[in-house]
Amino acid sequence: MEEQIGVIFDCDGTLVDSMEAWHEVDRQLCAEAGIALTPQDADAITTMSLEEASAYMHEQCGLGESTEAVMVMIFDRMRAFYANEVEARPGALAFVRALHERGVPLAVASSTSPDMLRACLDRCGFTPYLQVIVSVDDLNTSKREPTVYDHARSFLGTDRTHTWGFEDAAYALDTLRGAGYRTAAIYDNDISGTREALRERADVYFEDFTQLDVDEFLARASR
Repeated sequence: MEEQIGVIFDCDGTLVDSMEAWHEVDRQLCAEAGIALTPQDADAITTMSLEEASAYMHEQCGLGESTEAVMVMIFDRMRAFYANEVEARPGALAFVRALHERGVPLAVASSTSPDMLRACLDRCGFTPYLQVIVSVDDLNTSKREPTVYDHARSFLGTDRTHTWGFEDAAYALDTLRGAGYRTAAIYDNDISGTREALRERADVYFEDFTQLDVDEFLARASR
């Protein structure tokens, strides 16, 4: 008897085309305050939760009157983006729907705050196919540890060795692999992970969901 597999998707940069907006909002807010982010700053921020990034930009870069003030600025701009502009990556919705139709339980685990995450997934049409939507903020954690994936997996009824994590970020793939999950990597940008870095960390690597045949993926996943 084959074991049931499950799939946990990242959202930003994986299912939806939003990472440039996130990178740009940091740069825009800092530029408006006369602050230039260094490449080291950008590398640090990309691995952080929203609260951690806001604290970093306030404490290390001097943005805003407080961490909370920075978070408000980011929230205001990104809420409008998620409500009115964000789009699914090509082929992503069709792939998710196809997995759902084949009986694969699905979840999203994201570093995006809960309200924006749900607005994004609703707008792009993913919500009806998901067992659960989890933000790191729900659990006071980050993707540097597997807590958010384990919580999402608890709704799928699968063990780690039969659960796939789809990610565009190299550091998140390290977390998944270290915890014993299977990994699928999609390229989005070099800040999240270069092609070479993603390939090194992934059981399956692809650049576009239109390249990923659902039946071929399931055949591989069941082996």
